Amino acid sequence: MAPDPFAPAQLGPITLRNRVIKAATFEGVTPDALVTRELIDYHLAPARGGVGMTTVAYLAVAPDGRTHKECIWVREEALRGLAQLADEVHEAGAAISGQIGHAGLVANPKSNGEPSIAPSKAFSAIALRRIRAASEADLARVRSAYARSAALLAQAGFDAIEIHLGHNYLLSSFLAPGLNKRTDQYGGSLENRARYPRSVVEAVKDAVGDTMAVTAKLNMVDAIPGGIKIDESLAYARMLEADGCLDALELTGGSSYGNPMFLFRGDVPLDEFAETQPLHIRLALKVAGSKLMKGYPFEEAFFAASAAQFKAALDLPIILLGGINRLDTITQAMADGYEFVAMGRALLHQSDLVNEMSAGRQDAGACTHCNRCMPSIYSGTRCVLEDPSPIRGGAPIT
Repeated sequence: MAPDPFAPAQLGPITLRNRVIKAATFEGVTPDALVTRELIDYHLAPARGGVGMTTVAYLAVAPDGRTHKECIWVREEALRGLAQLADEVHEAGAAISGQIGHAGLVANPKSNGEPSIAPSKAFSAIALRRIRAASEADLARVRSAYARSAALLAQAGFDAIEIHLGHNYLLSSFLAPGLNKRTDQYGGSLENRARYPRSVVEAVKDAVGDTMAVTAKLNMVDAIPGGIKIDESLAYARMLEADGCLDALELTGGSSYGNPMFLFRGDVPLDEFAETQPLHIRLALKVAGSKLMKGYPFEEAFFAASAAQFKAALDLPIILLGGINRLDTITQAMADGYEFVAMGRALLHQSDLVNEMSAGRQDAGACTHCNRCMPSIYSGTRCVLEDPSPIRGGAPIT
């Protein structure tokens, strides 16, 4: 018998009040790279709306690993705000997870004022400069930063860690043969390309032990030339399962570096996105926008077919992500053996959707998949159909 999606469920060492997780969606309300009242309110909305857990995104483990300078990086100065955020989410009845990562090729070194790193030398179209290959010292530093960030989030009272292994951020790009041209122990075969990401996952687990749930957001396919494909991703997932450091996998796909719409599906808000970008990006989008942001038609649960291959091959709990808007999709996911579902845009449009579904008052969300929420990350992430006004982050909590 399939479990009730709205009944309590175990995720590693923690118990969630239900099996619906608010997916990580960058909030865009932290101008000083620290927690603000607006960030807390962003997560309180789905917490009060009934989710079992909300995921804070994106928390960089180091200043050079931010996507841009407004992105929070986990440090002592951020601890008080993160603790207040966790406390208020707990008071609303939900658990809280922190998505941690290093952006690598997706980092904006010009904005951050810090040079970034990648597995191999690469050109950053974002910053119009080359990114250098990470040295052994860089890799040791970043691995330690992951462990330190996880420990600080545990100190702040977070319940779970989500390690970002997707979208061609640093750890994900190590797995992609076209982005990882190294000739040392971290390049070449899949086993070598997986070596560094696996060591980071192990370091995070060692840092928090059984005090927190540890999950990972894993790309099934990068959908770019030279990206990881599903056969290698599945082999890597088996490695992660054998390592025994994770409590669940959240499966995703696509590339923030090279194919962003693969993550979302639906309409491509090209004009709105261009308005938020510097001149050189606006010009590139005008000339080749349809190639740089290739469109994919929206389908309910669009990652389900690929995720089913992982579900069949693994015993590790799987969190189903990707265009989940309907109650029957959630109940079918439970029947298919997924332990949790993650929802993003549907909860941006309606933060109390889980409460409405569990009470039997609503069987589907009303998100239109226009994706105009995507460029709103630069003015406070929101459903612009419901709230067209920008949300500016206020004073930092320190």
